[in-house]
Amino acid sequence: MPLPPMTIHALREWADNVRRDILGIRFSVNVFIASSIVWDVLVHIADTNPIWAIASMIAASDPQVEEAARMFRSRLINVLVGCVVGLAFLAVGDPSEWKLPVALAVAVFVSSYVIHIQTMWRQAPITAALVIASGLESHSKLSGLENGLHKVGEVLFGCLVGLLVSWLMAKIWPVRKPAAPAHS
Repeated sequence: MPLPPMTIHALREWADNVRRDILGIRFSVNVFIASSIVWDVLVHIADTNPIWAIASMIAASDPQVEEAARMFRSRLINVLVGCVVGLAFLAVGDPSEWKLPVALAVAVFVSSYVIHIQTMWRQAPITAALVIASGLESHSKLSGLENGLHKVGEVLFGCLVGLLVSWLMAKIWPVRKPAAPAHS
């Protein structure tokens, strides 16, 4: 059954758009390579679940190296804020579910009003949540701190792999930013 002429036209237009702007293809290749690296290293070498590292890798990746570096820096700073806040809340007092919402609010406050890095500012409470949740799952303060640091290490590893793959791909397969659309 042949495709209707409108569908053929739409497919040709879509293919022309892809040829003019290949950043999406490059991003797809970057994510494929970086997620393969993160998965293999964390599953087969570190014997741990790589899902948080992969999510972080995607957030820190970009086909434009300058943007990837900016995202990496912002994410790194906010991960560290969340880690410090989460570890501080785990270290003080007994385990309690109330530590989670208070720690998240403190992480947002510190990221928003002390650090002032708006890009990836949501990463601070996400990291604090990872650390606190890891700590609450553990029945000892020490193992909670250890689990929290382990999760943060995974997140940072994913970010680093995302940045390195973005940088390497920019060297191997440089692409220009797409031209801004002309306005009539």
